[in-house]
Amino acid sequence: MSTISEMGAIISAIASQDSFEISNAMGSDAIWPLGLIVMLFGGYLLSVIYHKIPLLDRHLERTVMVAAYLAIGFIIFWAVIDRFIFSSQWPWSTTIPPFLFMVMAWFGAAYNIRLRTHLSFSEFRTKMGPTGQLTCLTLDFFLWMGFALILFVTTLRVTANSASNFQIVLGTDNTMQWWFLMTAPIAAVLIAGRAMENIQDDLRKYRAGEPLIEQAVIGGDT
Repeated sequence: MSTISEMGAIISAIASQDSFEISNAMGSDAIWPLGLIVMLFGGYLLSVIYHKIPLLDRHLERTVMVAAYLAIGFIIFWAVIDRFIFSSQWPWSTTIPPFLFMVMAWFGAAYNIRLRTHLSFSEFRTKMGPTGQLTCLTLDFFLWMGFALILFVTTLRVTANSASNFQIVLGTDNTMQWWFLMTAPIAAVLIAGRAMENIQDDLRKYRAGEPLIEQAVIGGDT
């Protein structure tokens, strides 16, 4: 079976909304070129949306991160009170927070790519000329896109497998694990979007003769 036909089989399986068919179809190597197409299209679309809607650019990932962090804090806080004061405990109080932490971590990774706080080596790169700096920033772009592709494909397979096996979050009756796992491939597309947004800004600054490397601050604004 050719790669194109295998890609079509994956799309057909997704359209069927049958978790078993989706999981089986994603076992094909065609998921990699299909994933690359989704990453490039989704990332570019997001970069355009970010430039058109600054509010999303500044607050999308941060809103998800803060909401997940507050939910984790509340669950743990109340679980301690519930356990030691009321001698009771929510059965899912130790299983939901790890999933929420995963959501917070991946969305935080996407946002900090925009801030360039992931091993940016700015002290070293500021000593280079504009061409050298642009070369390093272009290398960053390809590395992040490659990382996003790996994250997208592998976590999508895990999500599909979890859905096909009806994996339920421990301590709950009907909360599915794939509801949380699905946020990882979504975050991968966000990472691609942030990487594309950065390289577009870098090329614009390079042509305009503006400084390319700025001091990154964790938790700062874009």
